[in-house]
Parts: sequence; structure tokens; C-alpha cells
Amino acid sequence: MKKANAYVIYDGPSQIDGQRIVAIANVAKSRNTKTAKNRSCYVNLGQGVLITYKAYKAGKYPAITGHDAIAALGAGRMVRIGTYGDGAAVPSYIWESLISQAAGHTAYSHQSGHNGAAFDPNIYMQSADTESEALAAWQAGRRTFRVIDKIDAMIAGKEILCPASEEAGRKTQCIDCGLCGGNSTKSPKSIAIVAHGAGAGNFKRKAA
Repeated sequence: MKKANAYVIYDGPSQIDGQRIVAIANVAKSRNTKTAKNRSCYVNLGQGVLITYKAYKAGKYPAITGHDAIAALGAGRMVRIGTYGDGAAVPSYIWESLISQAAGHTAYSHQSGHNGAAFDPNIYMQSADTESEALAAWQAGRRTFRVIDKIDAMIAGKEILCPASEEAGRKTQCIDCGLCGGNSTKSPKSIAIVAHGAGAGNFKRKAA
């Protein structure tokens, strides 16, 4: 039997609002060298996300449960948590299993202050929308991922420019970098990236 290219690893209530959600682990190879998740960057809903949703509705993705089965999906891979949607809506034990044997992971969440959300700073970068949010996160011992309007907006000694960004010379790809793994990485620095892609204008309007 041909193996599926994606699996349902969670189907249940959201840890954020209680509504039913599903988490789908896509194990197909991606050609994206840089796919940022913040709305001031981009997620193309007309491509991967929509295709995945339609396939799920068509019943093409089998469900798997249990630590060992979920861990096997992430084994030896660079795992990205939350290509679309906030991973903190999913119970943390799901992600703990998925990344337990992984080569590394990236994860971002806006839910650090939401009561009940499964936000774990050892898994997630806190998505900081403002400098003040970033400062508060650092004081609490959390690493951040922050979108900025220009390189000069980085905070010296606390942030570095995303190595996969155009401004940093695309030194690496997210799949090889691994710096956005929350406190599980050895880097003490947080990550900043200049607003880019189709949604860059949204960031500039918000900041104005």
C-alpha cells in the first residue's frame, strides 16, 4: 500500500477557544526556501493550505495516534510546527511526540499570554508584534521572532537578522538553520526579519 503524504495527528478541541480543529503532519518534501508565517509576510492560501484542506475533506489523510507513531513521522526531519494556524491550539504532547526524534524544529506562536493555550517557550518562538512585547518576553526568558520595517529597527545584542532572509544574504534555508526552535536551541539571540512578501504593506500600515 502506498504511504500517505500527510497524516491527521490531532482531531479535537482547540486549546485556545475550544472549537474543533485538526492538526495534519505533511511529510512531503517542500521546495519553499523561506515561508514566513506572520501576516506581514505570507502564507499563500491558494496553494499548499487549500490543497491540504481539500485532501483532508476528501478523506485522503489517515489518522494516527500514540507517541511512537507520531514520533516516527518527525524522526530525522526538520519539523515546522504551524505552517498555517497557531500550534499552541494543539495540546503540547502532540508536538512533543512529533519533535522527539526530529533533527530540529521551527515554531512560532502569538499565544504566550492566552490562558489555556499550549504555549511552551521550549518549543515556540514568541511572535512579538512590537518592541515592547519583545522586551517583556526577553525579561520572562522567552526568545522572540519579530517582524520589523527596516534593519535599523533590530535591537543590538538581543536580536539577529533571520539568516534565511534576503537582507541577510540568504545564508541558509529554514530547513537547515534551526534557530527558530524556542529555548530548545543553543542560541541566546532572538530573530528579526524585515517585512516582506505580499503582506508587507499590512505591516507598514499597522506600524504607522
